[in-house]
Amino acid sequence: MNSQQFNELMKTLFGGLLKQFDYGEEFAFYNYGPDLIRRIGYATNITPEHIEQAAQKKVDLIVTHHDAWDFVFGMKEECHKLLENYRISHYFVHLPLDYVEFGTCSSLFKAIGINNVIQQSFEIEGRSLPGIGEFEFPISFQELSDRVSTVLGETIKSWKNSEKPIKRVGIITGAGNSTKSIRDAHYSECDVYITGEKILYTIQYAKFIRMNLIVGSHTFTEIFGVKSLSGKIKEKYDSLEIIELIEDHNE
Repeated sequence: MNSQQFNELMKTLFGGLLKQFDYGEEFAFYNYGPDLIRRIGYATNITPEHIEQAAQKKVDLIVTHHDAWDFVFGMKEECHKLLENYRISHYFVHLPLDYVEFGTCSSLFKAIGINNVIQQSFEIEGRSLPGIGEFEFPISFQELSDRVSTVLGETIKSWKNSEKPIKRVGIITGAGNSTKSIRDAHYSECDVYITGEKILYTIQYAKFIRMNLIVGSHTFTEIFGVKSLSGKIKEKYDSLEIIELIEDHNE
């Protein structure tokens, strides 16, 4: 696969979402590597450490959900310096991956055993609405908490604010800490809300409205979407080698 074929495939996979979010910060292809791509490394984030790891594994292209954040001062510049030095290209895709059918939210539903997705996560008035899915049969809050912890491979935080069995689940992967997002899940009659970040108000509001709450990490609630994207690329170009870049559970 060459760079042009990769970019054409991204247009095919994301369709109108790339046009919808084409305002400079939601996706980009940084072409520093060889035109012929043989090995892709994927992760949720890109940092200098991930680039060093990719270089050791002879990766031609890194695919991530996030770009290096501007507010982690100086890190984006360092990442570009290393990418250029090691001749590794980088593609990141943020909101389009959150909202596409195979993206972060839908992939997390699948990972925890939910196949009935009632509503894809989508954007309205500049914010994300939760994806909504249902288990075929209700399970206990403890069973779901244990399952999420196992799937994410990390210790999670959970608040049991209701005795209801869990059937309908609302998810915003990553930074879904807004009380508006929890309210959206509440209005959609969800039994639990799952996300990747919390603040004080997240916990207070969930308790106030008796919404069960599960919080993993930003990184590992979203990694399944990047894995799904990598799988789509592999389906099209089977000769590619796809590897997961190791990220720390440091949140």
